[in-house]
Amino acid sequence: MSEQDLPRDLEEPPGRRPPAPWHDVPLAQWQDWRWQLAHRLNTVDDFARVIRLTESEIIGLSTPGLFRVDVTPYFASLMDPDDPNCPIRRQIIPTAAELTSFAEAMTDSLAEDAHSPVPGLVHRYPDRVLMLVTTQCASYCRFCTRSRIVGDPSAQFSRSDYDRQIAYLARTPQVRDVLLSGGDPLILPLRILDDVLGRLRAIPHIEIIRIGTRVPNFLPQRITDDLVAVLRRHHPLWMNIHFNHPKEITPEVETALARLADAGIPLGAQTVLMAGINDCPQVMRALVHKLVRNRVRPYYLYQCDLVQGAGHFRTPVAKGIEIMEALRGHTSGYAIPTYVIDAPYGGGKVPILPNYLLSQSESRVVIRNFEGFISTYVQPTDYRPHDPSTCPYCRAQAPKEEGVAGLLQGHAMTITPNGWRQGHAQETLTLPLPQATPSEAFYHAEVGL
Repeated sequence: MSEQDLPRDLEEPPGRRPPAPWHDVPLAQWQDWRWQLAHRLNTVDDFARVIRLTESEIIGLSTPGLFRVDVTPYFASLMDPDDPNCPIRRQIIPTAAELTSFAEAMTDSLAEDAHSPVPGLVHRYPDRVLMLVTTQCASYCRFCTRSRIVGDPSAQFSRSDYDRQIAYLARTPQVRDVLLSGGDPLILPLRILDDVLGRLRAIPHIEIIRIGTRVPNFLPQRITDDLVAVLRRHHPLWMNIHFNHPKEITPEVETALARLADAGIPLGAQTVLMAGINDCPQVMRALVHKLVRNRVRPYYLYQCDLVQGAGHFRTPVAKGIEIMEALRGHTSGYAIPTYVIDAPYGGGKVPILPNYLLSQSESRVVIRNFEGFISTYVQPTDYRPHDPSTCPYCRAQAPKEEGVAGLLQGHAMTITPNGWRQGHAQETLTLPLPQATPSEAFYHAEVGL
């Protein structure tokens, strides 16, 4: 069955305004984002009016101390009332599965706090930072990576926090890219969002600003002309929107995406791979096709993080590889996200790909395509390597490359764990040391694991 042949209820899910049980709500209120936020669902009684709750969902909603629950009426209207496995429903309603821990679960699995020079600013990569500007969202995902702070009003960021974050950025010239996240930046009052964006734009070395958000699909009513006018004042501005399933892309969402794209904002999408929600090549293909039809470029497919309470969402990495095999060659290249594991303990995003390079020699590489067709690419014999000493871009690049890139450029000879040299000191003493000539340089890069 082709995507065009899908039943209409799959291609365009329910969500006509206002649906049951909100039939008595005036349409103007239903389309007001403030009304949507003020009437979010969060209790057993709230959800019982919309869906037939399972025992597991009742336990999840009734257990104190779990991650915050809030769902806009609009997004709640997309749930299947009779199917507890509905991919919309599973993302936003807690179940008893959240009470089951797993050994690898962590409070801060990405070590963001350890990479924060000032509160709310995560500086993990050399040239870019993550700037957390709020802990509040329109609705809350059950698999939230930052559930340790998100949804907690007492952990909210203030003007003084913004001052410290922006002061750090102003004195750190290597930062050229700032990603605003939280929480959801598009929940902020317009005057605060405008002020933060304007202060960032005033820093000369910040080239682009990005916003990570789920408002366009949790609360498409928020994408107003006033909001878009504020955003377009601060170009170059990019936006990454979190989508997990094609049912999320309703006509209301498509209208919101069109407003953003028409304002000149490049749109990307990030998706978390989750059991029972999108761990299916056909679901993922339908999602990416629907995204590109709406001028949204699939950006990242994330392996689910090691978040407390989210163990039941995790899939084997092999499932992600299977999905990537089903996308590459079977659809347009710009419809294929990069599958990554955000490495625990702050290792950053690591691309995970099927193995297309099978072997190599000095003169040839052996490669295979998506069909299993194997061929050989002959390497050149007269290649003249790039000379960094005469390249104006290399000579103007002040910081030395780190990590594997540094090894390839000769800035280091090894990368070793902390303490490795001490642990191997005896071995080193008993081995003959190489005799270095004056023209040889042996460097050692020591990193923490």
